[in-house]
Amino acid sequence: MGKKLLQLVLALAVIGLGFYVYVLISTPIKFAEEQKIREKAVITRIKDIRTAERQFKSKYQHFTADFDSLINFVLNETMEGERKIVDEDDSVAMARLKRLKKKNIEKFTYSVKDSLFKHLTVEDIQNLRYIPYSDNKEFYLEAAILTTESKIVIPTVECRAPYINFLDTVVYRQEVINLVDNCLNVLNKYPGIKFGSMERGNNEAGNWEEL
Repeated sequence: MGKKLLQLVLALAVIGLGFYVYVLISTPIKFAEEQKIREKAVITRIKDIRTAERQFKSKYQHFTADFDSLINFVLNETMEGERKIVDEDDSVAMARLKRLKKKNIEKFTYSVKDSLFKHLTVEDIQNLRYIPYSDNKEFYLEAAILTTESKIVIPTVECRAPYINFLDTVVYRQEVINLVDNCLNVLNKYPGIKFGSMERGNNEAGNWEEL
């Protein structure tokens, strides 16, 4: 009996060790896969926020830090654009415009929603403020007017989604801790997804574009 018990204990120990090694190997792989999926969803939404902010600035000459204003702008406002009246290669049409002393440009208005956000539903636009996989936590959104060292005044905006708000900190607690620590103390970068900067103008660059 003693020998059989010992063999059973050894067998269980081997199984347990094998499972432990499997977890050690598989957990980082699973975490990396889930991180990639969640980052992709966050980047998709933050790109739409950036597009909305750029259009807002184009109309009002500044960015907004208020999601209510930004969402209302996308859903309800219009922009003004210019387009050519006739094809410049059409000599007859161009000659007619010249006789009428008209420029080959006309102004028109277009809906922000229907032109740039046709891929989104009204509900999608209303949810722009929320970080995917975050249980309805909002993106951090800031805007300001900065004066550079050369006395140039520039509007700035920054939008952020920290990793701790959209990665699984229960199942992958240690992996998230390691990721954030590596970003802050090794890579010297923001631990999450963001675009823009409150410290300088950077053309609303996204940190995922730097990879």
